[in-house]
Amino acid sequence: MDATGMVLAAAVAFVGTHFAMSHPLRGALVRALGERGFLGLYVIVSFATLGWLAYAYYAAPPAAPLWPVGDTLWAIVSAVMLIASVLFVGSLVGNPAFPDPRNQTRMPGDPRGVFAVTRHPMMWGFGLWGLCHIAVFPDPSNLVLAGAIVVLALVGAALQDRKKERLQPDIWRAWEAKTSYWPFAAILGGRARLGGFRPHDWAGGLLLWLVATWAHLPIAGWAAGIWRWM
Repeated sequence: MDATGMVLAAAVAFVGTHFAMSHPLRGALVRALGERGFLGLYVIVSFATLGWLAYAYYAAPPAAPLWPVGDTLWAIVSAVMLIASVLFVGSLVGNPAFPDPRNQTRMPGDPRGVFAVTRHPMMWGFGLWGLCHIAVFPDPSNLVLAGAIVVLALVGAALQDRKKERLQPDIWRAWEAKTSYWPFAAILGGRARLGGFRPHDWAGGLLLWLVATWAHLPIAGWAAGIWRWM
């Protein structure tokens, strides 16, 4: 098996075990191991497969890029990554998809800010991250790694909808009626209005974007974001 094949095998193991343990196997594993036992097994398998994926990726030798990458593509990707950063930071507060530690799940209000854009802003933040890294770093091993993140995030978001519909049918179906899986679809369909972003959405997203793109140079050896032109 060549280096890219090893990365692919590790990515399939990482994504496949995550989906299997989160959905079809979860009930049986919880009954057999208990909730704490299941969580322990889940953590062990997740870290083991993620470690394998990281090792395989960093062991893969560099390859010729599959397409040319110029400043125009870099500028587009940098702007999209700023949007992804705002979606991610905005999802950290007031996200109805997060479990309520008090078990007092309430009906969400009208979608505002990032939740008007999509009901899965965190997952789309990760998905856009993966697509952007595919666009500007078209190395075969990176396509597998970033593609795995895209699949994990966006397929995972769709599976989360199905799970929430089963566990919280009234609450989640009402939330789905006001929001959309695809970004901006609810706004274009008249079910939500663009606006209502909170100060921390923009400020936190901008800060994350600046720090993360700056960190590419010391970590990866090449500049990203506005730092490419400074």
